[in-house]
Formats: sequence, structure tokens, C-alpha cells
Amino acid sequence: MNAHTERLTLQGTAGAIQALRDPAHLAAGQTPRGVAIIAHPHPLFGGTMDNKVVQTLARAFVHCGWTAVRFNFRGVGQSAGTHDHGDAEAQDFLAVVQQVAPDGPIALAGFSFGAFVTSHALAALWPQRPIEQIVLVGTATSRFAVAPIAPEAHARTLIVHGERDDTVPLSTVMDWARPQTLPVTVVPGGGHFFHGQLGLLKNLVVRHLHSHP
Repeated sequence: MNAHTERLTLQGTAGAIQALRDPAHLAAGQTPRGVAIIAHPHPLFGGTMDNKVVQTLARAFVHCGWTAVRFNFRGVGQSAGTHDHGDAEAQDFLAVVQQVAPDGPIALAGFSFGAFVTSHALAALWPQRPIEQIVLVGTATSRFAVAPIAPEAHARTLIVHGERDDTVPLSTVMDWARPQTLPVTVVPGGGHFFHGQLGLLKNLVVRHLHSHP
């Protein structure tokens, strides 16, 4: 968070959803490129919207002129409801999108369990409206049925995974990506939480966002 971060209370299928909105860094006369909605890792293992990888993703989007919105899944912090293994969480993700960005350009991002949920939100949204950017980090392919990415979205999608991720083995991400011919960016020596490499992760996301305006 920074001095300009705004606290939001949104509505999901189980009640209130706690969220934070970080405004875009803009030069005079510029307008935001859109709104990026970012999902956090597994709630039952301490995942929240304040996770350092999630904050790193938010900073990358803000740096590139996007407004960033992160939110707590049901049962986390002040968000109502109980954990639902991803099904209701995907519905809550869609509810957040509808409230913070009912129209205009949007980007979707997620880390670990959040990347799994993001993949299903993307699958639901893609036929309805354009998604400008997709960023999935530490995608939990070994633990959940991650949705495939529409071929038309591949050019605007960044998949990042740590070479030495011992929570989600890289091989399972490759098994998911291979049938789609979907490129995966591998961080050498990187673990699941990118300890000591968050700066590199931010730079990878910033480079992707700049190269796919």
C-alpha cells in the first residue's frame, strides 16, 4: 500500500469483498490504460491480497499506467463467506470486475491459486469483452484444473514460473502449456514465492506490459 491506496468494500456472492485500489502512475495529461484485477494465493495457506508477489504485480501494473485492484477471497480478512476451492472464488472475481471495471480496458492477473482462479475468470470473460493483458505467476497446475488460454489471447499473456518451485513443479506447468503451445517464462533458480527475485519478477511484467500496449 501507499498513501494513495484506496480501501474498497465490494459485493460478492457471499457478501462483502475487501479490496484495495492502487492508482496508476501517470504523467500530466495522461489517463489510466485500464484496470488490472489481481488475485492472491491459496486462502487456506495464508494467502491474502497483501502477499508480496501480489503486491509486486500491482506495482508493475501501476508503474505501466494501470489502476490495480487486489481483493481478498471469501473468508480472508474482512471478506465474507467460506473457502470454496475456486468455484465461488471465480464468481467473486467476476463480481469484482463488474464493480471496478464494468466497461473499458481490463487486465487480469493472479499468483498460484489466484492464477488458477484467474484462468477461469478469463475463460468466462473472454467471449464477452476484450482482455488487454493476462499475467499468471506460479500457476497452480499441479493442484487445480487450470483453464486453457484462448489461442487469440496468447500474444497478450505472460506466464512466469520459478525453475525450482517446490510447491508447483515446473514440469506440471509445461504439461499444461505444451498442448496449447503457450510460452512459459522460467526464472532460473526461482522458487514459488520468488524470494530475492521480486525485482526481477516486476521487471518481467513491466517489460511484457510495455511490449504489448
